[in-house]
Amino acid sequence: MDLIASDAHTALVAMLEGYDWPAILVTADYRILAANHRYRDKFGDIAALGNSRCYQVSHGYSMPCDQAGENCPLQGALASGSRERVLHIHQTPRGREHVDVELLPLHDANGNLKYFVELLKPVTLASPEVDRSALVGNSAAFNAMVEKLTRVAPTDAAVLLLGESGTGKELAAQAIHHASRRQHKALVTLECAGLTETLFESELFGHVKGAFTGANTNKIGLAEAADGGTLFLDEIGDVPSELQVKLLRLLETGSYRPVGSSETRRTDFRLVCATHRDIVAMVEAGLFRRDLYYRINVFPVQLPALRDRLDDVPLLARSILRRLDHEQQYQLTESALDALRQHHYKGNIRELRNILMRALVLANTNVIDQHVIRQCLQIDATAAALPAPVSAVEQETFTDLDTHERHYLQRLLQHCDGDKPKAAAIAGISLRSLYRKLYRKLSGPD
Repeated sequence: MDLIASDAHTALVAMLEGYDWPAILVTADYRILAANHRYRDKFGDIAALGNSRCYQVSHGYSMPCDQAGENCPLQGALASGSRERVLHIHQTPRGREHVDVELLPLHDANGNLKYFVELLKPVTLASPEVDRSALVGNSAAFNAMVEKLTRVAPTDAAVLLLGESGTGKELAAQAIHHASRRQHKALVTLECAGLTETLFESELFGHVKGAFTGANTNKIGLAEAADGGTLFLDEIGDVPSELQVKLLRLLETGSYRPVGSSETRRTDFRLVCATHRDIVAMVEAGLFRRDLYYRINVFPVQLPALRDRLDDVPLLARSILRRLDHEQQYQLTESALDALRQHHYKGNIRELRNILMRALVLANTNVIDQHVIRQCLQIDATAAALPAPVSAVEQETFTDLDTHERHYLQRLLQHCDGDKPKAAAIAGISLRSLYRKLYRKLSGPD
C-alpha cells in the first residue's frame, strides 16, 4: 500500500488540525489517510484509514462520485491543478446533510499532485431530509440553488432572488441572512408592491412628527432598523420609476433623510432583493432603471419552479406536513405522494402547502391517501371550471359548486373553530366571498 512515511504522515495529520473545519487527507486514488478531530466529531471515526475511499465513507457509493452522476472535486482538482469546490450530500451520524466540499491539492517538490486536503463545511441553510427547516430538497435543481446561496451568504454582496411566485424567495432571503456574518442583527423586509411614493418613503426612510397628515409621532424607517443587518426588498420589480431614483441614492451613498427632516442619516445593511418579474425585459423597456438594476444584481440566484424539481415533492410534502401538524398525527401514504408528484403546480411550493392544509381538513382519519389528495385537487379544478360573472369571481353562487367544495368549506370552518378570516385565507378566497358562499349554503338557492 502506497502510504506516506510515518514522520511525514504525522506532520500532515498535525497540519489537518490547523484547519477550522472538518478535514481529511486523501490520495489521488480516493483513499483517506488521516482525519482531524473536527471531522471525527462531526462525521465519526473512519474504520480503515488507508483502505477506505472517500466516496464510500461520504456517500456509500461503490464508485467515485463522477461515475455516480455527481461532480467530483478530486477529479476536478486533478484536471485543473488548483482547488475545487462543490456542494454534496453526505451521510452523517445524523442522516444525510448538505456539505460544502473544498479540495486543496498538495504538490510535492517536483510539482506532482499526489495528496489532497478535503475540507467539509456543513451547510445549515438547507436540508436534504424531512425537516422543519425552511429550505428542503435534494434534487439537482435545488442543490444548484443551495450551492449558490452557500457561496454568497457569508459575503456582503447584494443578492437578487429570481423566480416565480411561490418558489420560496422570502425563505431564501432568510437563509442568506441567518448564514451571514450579520445574522445577529435584524432581517427587515419591505414589500414593495402597491406602495405609493409617500408610503414608500415613510416605510423605508421613516418620518418625523408632522411630516404629513397623520404623522403624529416620529417613525423609524426600515433603512435604520436594518442597520448592521439585512434589508430584504420583496418584489423590487414593482417599485415605480419615480421611486427608483430615491432607492438608488440610498444604495449608492448609504445615506437618507427621514420624511419631513433635514437631517441626513447613515445606515449599513446587506441588500437582498426578490422579484417574479422579468426584470431584464423591464430594463430594456425603460420600466426599471439600468443603474439600479446593476446595483441590486451583484449576485443573481434563480429559484427553480416546483415543476423543475418534482423529485423533491415527497420530501417537501412530508416536511410541510410536519410544520402544519404540530402534534404529528397525520401521515401521507405513498399513493398520496404519487398523486402530489403528478400534479402540475402553478403556485409552486405555496400551492403544495395549501393542498396539504386542505388535506388536514378533509382527512377523516390520520392517514392522508390519494383519495383525500384528489379531493383537494378537485376543489381548484372545479373553481377554475366555473363561469365567472362579469362583475367579479366573488359572485359565484355556492349552489354551482360540487360536493367536494361544499364538504371542504364545511370541514374547513370546523377546523378553524369558526374563524372565518383564517378559513378564507386557507381556502384562497376573500372574506367577502366566503361570507357570500356561507350565506347561500345556509339559505339555499333563491
